[in-house]
Amino acid sequence: MTQAIKTDVLVIGAGSAGLSVAAGASQMGAGVVLLEGHEMGGDCLNYGCVPSKALIASAKSAHARTVSAPMGIANQTPVVDYAAVMDHVAQVIARIAPVDSQERFEGLGVRVIREYGRFLSPTQVQAGDHVITARRIVIATGSSPLVPPIPGLDGVPYLTNETLFDLRDRPEHLLIIGGGPIGLEMAQAHVRLGSKVTVIEGDVPLAKDDPEFASEVLDALRNEGVVIEQGAMAAEIRGEAGAIEVASGDGRVFRGTHLLMAVGRKANTERLNLQAAGIETTRNGIKVDARMRTSNRRVFAIGDIAGGLQFTHVAGYQAGIILRPILFGLPARAGISHIPWATYTDPELAQVGLTEAQARARHGDSVEIAGFAYDENDRAIAERRTTGRIKVMVVRGRPVGATIVGHRAGDLISLWSLAIAGNLRMSQVAGMVAPYPTYGEINKRAAGAYFSPRLFDNPRVKQVVGLVQKWLP
Repeated sequence: MTQAIKTDVLVIGAGSAGLSVAAGASQMGAGVVLLEGHEMGGDCLNYGCVPSKALIASAKSAHARTVSAPMGIANQTPVVDYAAVMDHVAQVIARIAPVDSQERFEGLGVRVIREYGRFLSPTQVQAGDHVITARRIVIATGSSPLVPPIPGLDGVPYLTNETLFDLRDRPEHLLIIGGGPIGLEMAQAHVRLGSKVTVIEGDVPLAKDDPEFASEVLDALRNEGVVIEQGAMAAEIRGEAGAIEVASGDGRVFRGTHLLMAVGRKANTERLNLQAAGIETTRNGIKVDARMRTSNRRVFAIGDIAGGLQFTHVAGYQAGIILRPILFGLPARAGISHIPWATYTDPELAQVGLTEAQARARHGDSVEIAGFAYDENDRAIAERRTTGRIKVMVVRGRPVGATIVGHRAGDLISLWSLAIAGNLRMSQVAGMVAPYPTYGEINKRAAGAYFSPRLFDNPRVKQVVGLVQKWLP
């Protein structure tokens, strides 16, 4: 028998975006129903951010043993137990899982129904034997690996990020189709764990990032043994488990034992029956306005399903945005100018705001570039992490973008996100005091570099200082 439920807020999807809304709305007094037909925690916890970073941590540990001689420790060839590495990954997921668990959210007052949701009308959603009527509905169903219809792929075993971490035997030679962040992170990790790896990219690897800075990442991966083939659009896949071939359109053939598809993501809209709710879609997901509202004004869409930047931190940010109108009736708009992203290779590559090319296209000659190199940072020198640099795009004294390549770039970029979000001036960043010696000084020195020519290469400044010195007692 169908059970009718009425609630203030219905959240469809228990990934990062949906959980943030459910927790916030319930703790502030709203009635919340949360639907999830698969894993609590969504892609990030189970197949994405968490397991990939755990795997990368194991790979870094292995790699550190091979390059320790400059620090006075003899290099060693690490003995890698791939199954134990994947056990470590599973343990990390298990350690974090209680934070996203059904039990925790029920403890917060959320009614959790472990079923997929399907719209029946603009205000009603069916989930199993339940029909939920809600004042406001939030779609946060996320995305899944995109598997393009490459001829022959359906007859060959392949991996995605949803199955990669189930492996217990190390791939002898991993072929990766896709040279974006996911593909390159997994490429470097597996080379460090003892696999051969070939990355097959139809265009240019890391195409969304600053090409000069991206090239430093690609050079580092190649130096470690990752083979990166660009301009190699996969045209046919053939073979069987342990003997797979990928043929590109220009006649190149790449051979390996395992195949990982890492060509992008697709929005999870299939089960939703969006037309029944009057919700429009685009090629990338659900169409939303600046307030994250769909064409049905009672329904919001956030996270990967909204078709924008597909990052866990974006999902959390958008959740915070929509809580204001849902709970308090207050207008709120989501922006993207201050949203950072990072690729967790070694060196890391991070970006916020405009790249140099984007800044010059938008602001022309008003753009000034301030930069600083890792090899002038004392902490980087002490740890032999001197590969890297930062550049900040500045317009009329305010940063509009920053690009960092190097150790802990993903951590360093946060300051520039704050600066852009707060519309800070470079003088305010330069006024920051960073503890010595830290990588954080790189940000301060970049801001200082913006002022150096104004202070040290300015004849008028020297003239004023000279006059003042004559008058000082």
